[in-house]
Amino acid sequence: MNRPTGDIILSARNLGKQFAGFMAVSGVDLDVERGSIHALIGPNGAGKTTCFNLLTKFLQPSSGTIAFNGRDITSMEPADIARLGLIRSFQISAVFPRLTVLENVRVALQRRRGDSFDFWRSERVLADLDGRALALIADVGLGEFAHHTAGELSYGRKRALEIATTLALEPEMMLLDEPMAGMAQADVERITALIRRVAKDRTILMVEHNLSVVATLSNRITVLARGQVLAEGDYETVSRDPRVIEAYIGVGHG
Repeated sequence: MNRPTGDIILSARNLGKQFAGFMAVSGVDLDVERGSIHALIGPNGAGKTTCFNLLTKFLQPSSGTIAFNGRDITSMEPADIARLGLIRSFQISAVFPRLTVLENVRVALQRRRGDSFDFWRSERVLADLDGRALALIADVGLGEFAHHTAGELSYGRKRALEIATTLALEPEMMLLDEPMAGMAQADVERITALIRRVAKDRTILMVEHNLSVVATLSNRITVLARGQVLAEGDYETVSRDPRVIEAYIGVGHG
């Protein structure tokens, strides 16, 4: 388990989003500590995805402010906050199915250098990136698949590749959007271990439905219901909160 520092890396105040008169998110205050794994959970329709899209700037808030490392990012674009080191995995880190695992990670490394799609560069120049790319591929457990095309990989291994391409962008903070969605149990265990490993020197905020994963990984959990913060704390605290229990049971399959 990571050890939070007490230093706030990402914060939101009075965050709100209205769609045609409907308040999908309302008055959300959120503080994510540097070095922590922070989970955003809640029953279906709780506003998790909207809140996540606001924090990652895929949606513009109707109200409130967002700060990253003390800098106001409320009006910034996703690409601009990515340059600051706040990177959303599984959205920004596209996987190209016809490229090999190595080529996918190399493209991400080129992107980090600012010459992302210079496919016309000499093979020697591109090969200079291979050492770092292969190290990242090994880090996510895909060493033996480096020369396989991404399209051949299992679903769980594609997710591991997406994490590798995100890591290539050198994020200070990673935002993971339902990293375990649609995975078989063996893949869930593999990606859980991977997230714990890559979180050792960075901060992670994730939206996740799998509560056993949340219990295993998270230092702190924010529970949303009807677009508002319902409870916050560690897993033991929120799992015993009567309001949280009612929110999940009250919506059936939550």
